Amino acid sequence: MTSTRAALLILGKDLRQRVRDRSALLVAIVVPLVLASIFGLIFHNAIGGRVTFTFGLVDQDHGAAAVAFRQQVLAPLERNGLITVVSEPTLAAGRHAADSRKVSATFVLPPGFSTAIGNGGQTAVTVIGSVDSSIGSAVAHSIAQSFGDRLDTIRIAAAAAGGTPVDRSQIASAPPPISVADISARSRQLDAGTFYAAGMAVFFVFFTVQFGISSILEERRDGTLARMLVAPVRSSTVLGGKLLTSIVLGTASMAVLALATHLLLGAHWGNPLGVGILIVTGVLAATCVMALVATLARTPDQAGAWQSMVALVLGMLGGTFFPLAQAGGVLAALSLATPQAWFLRGIENLTGGAGPSAVFGPAAAIVAFAVVTGSIAFMRAGRLLAR
Repeated sequence: MTSTRAALLILGKDLRQRVRDRSALLVAIVVPLVLASIFGLIFHNAIGGRVTFTFGLVDQDHGAAAVAFRQQVLAPLERNGLITVVSEPTLAAGRHAADSRKVSATFVLPPGFSTAIGNGGQTAVTVIGSVDSSIGSAVAHSIAQSFGDRLDTIRIAAAAAGGTPVDRSQIASAPPPISVADISARSRQLDAGTFYAAGMAVFFVFFTVQFGISSILEERRDGTLARMLVAPVRSSTVLGGKLLTSIVLGTASMAVLALATHLLLGAHWGNPLGVGILIVTGVLAATCVMALVATLARTPDQAGAWQSMVALVLGMLGGTFFPLAQAGGVLAALSLATPQAWFLRGIENLTGGAGPSAVFGPAAAIVAFAVVTGSIAFMRAGRLLAR
């Protein structure tokens, strides 16, 4: 019997065993799909999503400055879907809308607002914030402050020109204080659905590949490994068959999750070839890491516990639960020492519309991780196969 055929027979036997094992299907497909759905729904506005604030507007002035505030400040933000503006008839109504949490904040343009600006007097846009929307209130204050800074600029320029009153044309012709531009980039922050689809897939693949490599310890405990090694089969062939089991299980798991999350959750993985490269390299890295951990253990239970701890630490450090790049600092730098972080970075590159070449860098980093851990595991493989 050739070594290749023997390895394939071991692969086939292990795959049939794992397909009948419902726990393997749960870990490989069901649990990551469910968690990706739950996390995507919970954090759809917090990660990569667009947050829209609702603001109230009480216009007691109806003058040139009030028109400029509505048309040149609020209207562009509303057209871009960043805010929603609700007109309130009275100050009491605007205050009630903020107090009852119908709006994040209410802008109040007082009577004589435009006249005071035209004559160089003191006036201000009042912001009534909701106590339950601190972020929305802060955004509203920033918008009002931007408009106030713009008016101050106009008044200073008018004073320098001889103290002439500010007229409507000056207010209307001034550039808007806030502009919104869509700048395309090759690498984009993932939306929540895609982030958690990719994150859960690469997180659980480290658990999925355990079913192949750790079965060596199970067979050593049950005595079947000894019978295989006394047969005319090389120990390297047995190890190769187990590694193939891990690679096939991991690749199938991630491929199914990529397709399922795309169809069911609307995840945008990007170019299929690029995704395929990341999946293969990610599975290879996961297999090498779990093989290394298995060589350190003496029993299947010990190996399972250690592998789970390593998978959890690498997954959390790699940013599979929350994008650590947003945190910056030491955590963001440390995450780059994990294959999970590079996998997610490759997916980010693909969602920007790039082709397969955009994942060459992340894939190379993942392969380097696999080479280092795999080399150490290979040197310790004799301990794993010891009878």
